This record gives sequence, C-alpha cells and structure tokens, in this order.
Amino acid sequence: MRDLLTLPKAHLHVHLENTARWDTLREIGAANGVQVPEHVTAFGGFDAFFAQNELVRTCLRRPDDFRRIAYEFCADEAAQGTRYAEPSFTAAAHGERLGDLGMPLAAVLEGLEAGRADFGIECRLLLDHSRRRPVERAWRTLDLARRHDGVVAVGLAGDESHPGDPFADVFEAARDAGLHVVHHAGEGEGPASIRQALGPGRTERLGHGIRVLDDPDLVAEVRERRVPLEVCPTSNVALGFAPSLADHPLPRLRDAGLLVTVNTDIPALIDTPLAAEYAHVRDAFGYDDATLADLARTAVDASFAPPETKTRLHAEIDAWLAAP
Repeated sequence: MRDLLTLPKAHLHVHLENTARWDTLREIGAANGVQVPEHVTAFGGFDAFFAQNELVRTCLRRPDDFRRIAYEFCADEAAQGTRYAEPSFTAAAHGERLGDLGMPLAAVLEGLEAGRADFGIECRLLLDHSRRRPVERAWRTLDLARRHDGVVAVGLAGDESHPGDPFADVFEAARDAGLHVVHHAGEGEGPASIRQALGPGRTERLGHGIRVLDDPDLVAEVRERRVPLEVCPTSNVALGFAPSLADHPLPRLRDAGLLVTVNTDIPALIDTPLAAEYAHVRDAFGYDDATLADLARTAVDASFAPPETKTRLHAEIDAWLAAP
C-alpha cells in the first residue's frame, strides 16, 4: 500500500471554520474573551454539533484570526498531500456579526494567498449560506463573491429541512455572473432536497448527496448528468447520517456509476484530515491503490480548478500510482 499522505489530492467539501486547530482556537478565544473547552470529537446529535460549531465561529473576530485559520489550513492541507482545495466559508454571516461585511472574506483571502506562497497549495473559495438565514443575506453573499477573483462558487449549506426554493433567484444570478453553484443536499434530507438542488437550485455538484440512493430514478438522472457527489464518510458517521463506516453507502454510490469524491467536511471537529479519510475508505471497503487514485482523479475532474491545474494533478496522481 502506497503512502496516502503523498497521494496528490483535491479537497472539495471542507468548511474553513471547521479546519481551525483547537490550540489556535484556544489562543484566539483567550484573546477575544471566549473560553474554549477541551476538544471533543463525538457529538450527541446534530444539536451538539451546531453548538460546537457556533463556539468555533464565535472565537473568530479580528482580521488576524481569519488570516491565521486560512494560512494554517494551507499548511495542514499541504501536509496531507492536498494540492488543490475549494474550502467553504460563511463570509456574510461573519461580516454581519462583526459589523464589517467585507473584512472576514478579505482576511481569509490574504491568508490563503500567503499559504499558497509558502506551501504551494492552490485554493479557491466557495461562499456558503445557511438555509435557515434570510434571502437578503444570500444576496449579500453573492455580492461579496462577485468582488473577489479568489471566490469560485456560492451555495446553500445548513439544515436541509429548510427549503431552497426561496433562494433560486440568487443562484440564477450567480450563474449569470459566471460563478459556480454548489449546494448541500441529500445528507439529512432525501431525494426531494437533491431534486430541488438540481432544478431551481442549479447546483453543479452535490454537497454530500448520499441519500440519492433512496430513489433509483434519481440515481439514473444524477449518473446521466454526471453530477459529482462530495462524500464525507467520517463526518456522516459522526453526525448520525450513517451508522458506521462499514455501512456507509460510498461503495454503493460508486457501484451505481456515480461520480464520487472523498472529502472531510469538518476535519478539525472530528479529528480526521484528508489522508486519514482516504485511509478510512481504504480500510472500510478494501480499496486498493488504483481505486484510491481513481477517487483522487474524480475529485480533480469535479473541481473548478483551471485546466492546467487539472492536467498537472492528473500527472502527479499517475506518478504516485506508478511509483514502486
């Protein structure tokens, strides 16, 4: 078995706020008057996850806080063999909370650029918006995205029981502005959430998408349209959307001919960086190096990276697989 740390990877579904090192959060929290408890990686249901997630967000207040987590994201991802990443960031929510709409995004982009210079990792941001929050904030998210070349996409995240239809005009405008669109769908809710994302939502990938298997007709549609799935096995188990890694639907998704990519979602909260996620997939499903390389290639192809980046990463993956 080859070293998965050296497998060149693209990381497509990862929330920047949930990549922050816990020691960093404790330092930032102390400076900002927020007490950060000992780190836990097990959640007593989705509400417990939301509470811990909110703690992370509350710690982030100053430009240096946002720059630091973005820079450290680059360092940590590079150490995992990630060559290209599209982290999600809830820019407008932070900006409104702090009374400076543009500051958090500008600081994150500065951190990512510094990380690219020091670690050689290429990142483009996806600005997400919670389905539970107002449509007006979604328009502000889109306005932020239009201002920065470092933003490649926008999309909905959060509790999928909240409908996506009220946001349809926002994402129609996003596509018209040349931005990509990616929504969370088919994680907590079933096929209806996926159909909404594919239809009025205009999504180009499915964030999670694991519930597509509940509807054979939808499986056929997603396969025929070649819509990639951003699958996050360890996160799905931690949050109660899959009973265990052994029972995770990832192999059935691949067997159905769907485009499956491997991602972490919330790596710092579940203590599972990307190479470890690949290792979990290998161990749970008995995948060999050729299959793992194929998963990595699928992520590269599903990304919004420039063609030259994709060509380079394919060559690097081929070299990894060909090495003795």
